[in-house]
Amino acid sequence: MVNPTTEAIRSAWAALGGEPAAAAAVRTVGPAGTLPARLPVTDLAVACVAAAGLAGLELARARGAATDGPLTVDSRAVAVSFTSDRHLRVDGRAFNGFAPLSRFWPTADGWVRTHANYPHHRRRLLAALDLDPARPDDDALVAAVGERLGARPAAEVEQRVTAAGGLAVAARTPDEWDALPQAAAVAAEPLVRLRADAPAPARPAPPAPPGLPATGVRVLDLTRVIAGPVATRFLALLGADVLRVDSPGLPELEPQHLDTDAGKRSTLLDLGRDADRARFAALLADADVVVTGYRPGALDRWGLSPEALRRHHPDLVVARLSAWGGGGPWAGRRSFDSLVQAATGIAHIERRPDGAPGVLPAQALDHGTGYLIAAAVLRALARRAVDGGAWTAELSLARTARWLRQELPAGPVPDAAPPDPEPWCAERDSPAGRLRYALPPVVLPGGRRDWASPPTRWGGDPPAWPSR
Repeated sequence: MVNPTTEAIRSAWAALGGEPAAAAAVRTVGPAGTLPARLPVTDLAVACVAAAGLAGLELARARGAATDGPLTVDSRAVAVSFTSDRHLRVDGRAFNGFAPLSRFWPTADGWVRTHANYPHHRRRLLAALDLDPARPDDDALVAAVGERLGARPAAEVEQRVTAAGGLAVAARTPDEWDALPQAAAVAAEPLVRLRADAPAPARPAPPAPPGLPATGVRVLDLTRVIAGPVATRFLALLGADVLRVDSPGLPELEPQHLDTDAGKRSTLLDLGRDADRARFAALLADADVVVTGYRPGALDRWGLSPEALRRHHPDLVVARLSAWGGGGPWAGRRSFDSLVQAATGIAHIERRPDGAPGVLPAQALDHGTGYLIAAAVLRALARRAVDGGAWTAELSLARTARWLRQELPAGPVPDAAPPDPEPWCAERDSPAGRLRYALPPVVLPGGRRDWASPPTRWGGDPPAWPSR
């Protein structure tokens, strides 16, 4: 009988183009179902983490490091990491992951999911509903939003809010999603598109310390929210110098930053200003990797299209994350994990006993895709060191959703409780206060159990690389 976790690891590693024997050597421990759901969420989570670990070992070998011992992945550590926002504390203070207007709402013919955690998305949602964005998030506003949404069909709400630049999707059944042109576009894409766009000389990398195969690798992190920051956080764990670059016009939520930016530095650049564009160009010139998490085409005007990057930086490793994939009518839409779950039928599969849409036990599309991005970057660095080439990786939350819903083997619904988080959490001082956080879900042989540093203050670091 095929072990579904083993099969999920094999599937993830095959999507990355890895050697099958490496996946077969992964040692998994811990109970099944640490992220209990109707869909095989635990298998997805363990597989994505294992793939990132395997890619780290591959890069270590490419840099001449010994990699003794099997890679071990514990499902309990993975479950705690994938729910890290719930375990985050600053001076004992917990955080609510969703704002009052980010939820499922009944509509005239079904359900709609909205996302309004960020102020600009909240403003757009309320404007689309002809409500005053200056109103506070009190019971009266929630009732007013509910009344407006309840009077309209879900598809109309989705169209109206999206046209206003806000975030809302109709909660669809699997069949309803599969009938959409966007579902066909997503199905036509691989889970991980990792390719050498053009020939380039091999760039042999100097030896790296055991367990830190990304030492000396400079990563420009142009991502937000969860999936992209999770990817670059793992690269930082493996020794990469990660600099996250944000626009001062898009403020970050403090819990989001504290949860996903350990081991990195953070700076602010306004690419609309000549001086900041020059600083960014200097950073880009000395980078090894760029990870982007904005909608396809959103960064093109700043010279960050794949074509422009290849023209000026021929052997740069480029990883591109999107919500809905690179093609189809929804490719340019904004979105988040919770909305992708709702649109692709996952919320219907995980529906509650009263028939209302449900959710996965973690934002598994975000976290899982994040570890696949990290794995793709690590594999690209290893291939570049040995074979050369200009490598690009492309992944999407919607494609990961398809993998979970339709391609991973689903067994019986596990009857399990989430693990005790204490063994998989740590505390340390940080600029924000005393921080309690989830530890990394996997450690390479000889590698770090924790990140080298806590999150710095958001935007508090200079836009410069340290000397090598």
